[in-house]
Amino acid sequence: MMTAAGGRMNRDEVWQAIDDERLSLARFLDGLSAGDWETASLCPGWRVRDVAAHLTLAQMGMLPATLATLRARGDLNRMIRDTAVRQARLPVENYAALLRGMAGSRKTAPGVTHLEPLIDVLVHGQDMATALGRTRPMPPRAAAAAASRVWSMGWPFHAQRKLGGLRLIATDHPWSAGDGEPVEGPIAAILLMLTGRPAALPQLSGPGAAGLPVRLSPGGDSAERRIKETRGH
Repeated sequence: MMTAAGGRMNRDEVWQAIDDERLSLARFLDGLSAGDWETASLCPGWRVRDVAAHLTLAQMGMLPATLATLRARGDLNRMIRDTAVRQARLPVENYAALLRGMAGSRKTAPGVTHLEPLIDVLVHGQDMATALGRTRPMPPRAAAAAASRVWSMGWPFHAQRKLGGLRLIATDHPWSAGDGEPVEGPIAAILLMLTGRPAALPQLSGPGAAGLPVRLSPGGDSAERRIKETRGH
């Protein structure tokens, strides 16, 4: 497995970045209108309200997580969706307070590392802000650490499988991953692309960028391989 270069942060630095992002995101949520909460986010089928609710579940305990997984018949994607929908029934004023209450804690949901909460708060922050037409800067160093973790993972992103044959290069931070046709852009856009967000694609360029919409589509990695085989590559 080809590893990413340039995404190193120690555990304390990661947690500090998570705390900073949760507090920043709480301030962002404080300013949302009633209409904003009901706006469709970048996550298909998820409102801004649902995404915010999901982020407040980052410290779910073992028992509730087990019960939720059983309720979803072992389907983790369904479990994540269902728990967010249930949490979204809370008054919207609760979400900022719940995020602030997590600051300083090092608790995670079962089965995840300290890097998954960083991925969640960075990416889902953009899922909401971008959908609302707001600019939400992403700290490059934290984004690079999150991108390296995504690159190393299988489920749920399968980034190496989908993006095989590409060399990803950040233009605003010393980070790179993969081997092949170059794709360049801000590390924030690369992180969003790695996690399957097509909204980031206009920020990416290079010889490998043209095929990204196909790769990010459902079954896109297989479609991209078929196209290359047809061309004799």
